[in-house]
Amino acid sequence: MEQHEGMPGDAGTSAASSQTVKAQLGLRELILAGEVAPGARITELWAVERLGMSRTPVRAALMRLQDEGLLDPVPSGGYAVRSFSSAEIYDAIELRGTMEGMAARLAAERGVEAGLMASLRECVSDIDILLEDPPMTEAKFSQYVELNERFHRLLASACNSSVVERQLAKAMALPFASPSGFVKVQAVAPDAYQVLVVAQAQHRAVLDAIERREGARAEALMREHARIAHRNLENALKNQTALTQLFGASLIRQWSAAV
Repeated sequence: MEQHEGMPGDAGTSAASSQTVKAQLGLRELILAGEVAPGARITELWAVERLGMSRTPVRAALMRLQDEGLLDPVPSGGYAVRSFSSAEIYDAIELRGTMEGMAARLAAERGVEAGLMASLRECVSDIDILLEDPPMTEAKFSQYVELNERFHRLLASACNSSVVERQLAKAMALPFASPSGFVKVQAVAPDAYQVLVVAQAQHRAVLDAIERREGARAEALMREHARIAHRNLENALKNQTALTQLFGASLIRQWSAAV
């Protein structure tokens, strides 16, 4: 019998997907919080007992975390938590910036639906309001993170390409490659406010380029925008206090080669 929307089969599939996401988020939280050390082995049974969930969603969640790059499969069974060099993180940020640049160019070339463009402008205006009254408190930084993530999500959907949007979501899931991955590191920097002002100016410039249908300019601006994360990575590796602000810092292995 053919399944139709709203029938039990759909509800079961949706529930299973929800459980997988719950397991994925729970395991990711444990890893990034440092509760599972780099190199430590994670077995399906351990994850089932730790999360209090059934094997099927846990098994799917572990495979998803492998796809994200947080876990490596172990030949004898299970997975090992990965660690990351600064060079690997740099490359992940560069990949995200390249994909976002492409999304911005496509948005400019293809045009953006009026309602979505209005949402992007509103998001940028909300950031303007947040930055009106320095200094930046911890609460303001948290608000900035939320608004910044919203801006990047909206921009991804503005490219009008499900292929690009899907691949960009994968790039953003790479460890430390999120647009807000290193924002909190800025909180302890002496020029924190000035860096956010520069980032906000870039947000506005990208929207201006998209509205003017200037694809090459929109792409270049968005790729340059990702370079702020490179700067924050370098600052974090030089400053132990800044590094403590980074969720997942225990997974970073520092090395002497230049980034």
